[in-house]
Amino acid sequence: MVRQAAWALAVVTALVAVLPKAATAEPVVLDRTVVRFVAPETGGVRAPRFIHERELAFEARLEALADPDSGVSRTQPYLRRHVRAALERHVAETLLASSRIDPPPSDRELVAVTRAARSMLWDRAGGVEALKAAADAEQIGARLLTDIATRQARASLYVDRMVAPMLEPTEAELRAAHRRSQYQKLVFEEARPALRRWVISHRLANALAAHYQAARSRITITVLTAAGAP
Repeated sequence: MVRQAAWALAVVTALVAVLPKAATAEPVVLDRTVVRFVAPETGGVRAPRFIHERELAFEARLEALADPDSGVSRTQPYLRRHVRAALERHVAETLLASSRIDPPPSDRELVAVTRAARSMLWDRAGGVEALKAAADAEQIGARLLTDIATRQARASLYVDRMVAPMLEPTEAELRAAHRRSQYQKLVFEEARPALRRWVISHRLANALAAHYQAARSRITITVLTAAGAP
């Protein structure tokens, strides 16, 4: 079991060495598994979960794009802290998305929340074109983007139903967010849809971070070698 904060530095250091810094003209492996993790919520040792290189690199790019002080460059699109944040978010989302929701969401509700989650991915990246550029850089297709949005949607539904309501911010909460958000220069009614996503996105990020810290002692994370073996 991972019981000390020191594991995170080792994980991130190893991943930064494995993940590509930039595209090159040299032949490369299309994808490989870089992380395996086990947790009771996902079925324990009989059902390990895996994170692939391209997906984690893409998620690290998203973290960098959402970081106002990222300090990245064209040759180094994400830093160690972005890989760490991406790894922790991926694991937390997977744990929450795998947890039972009572009552379970309808197919229609899941589609609606997944659509909203995709829009929040656009917002985190800084727009549709920025998201597309990050996806293209890591050869992320539409299907994987949908999988990522669906995982986020299921995680947010779990938090909303089983922890604390988060998907329906009140008018007062939206107006308070308007005064401190990046949308404060827009008229409130014009900014409302983006504000709603902004509030939900921040709530989810806080819930994911809290859940990860609470669950860390029962998660086993293994960084795999470049060949995909421990």
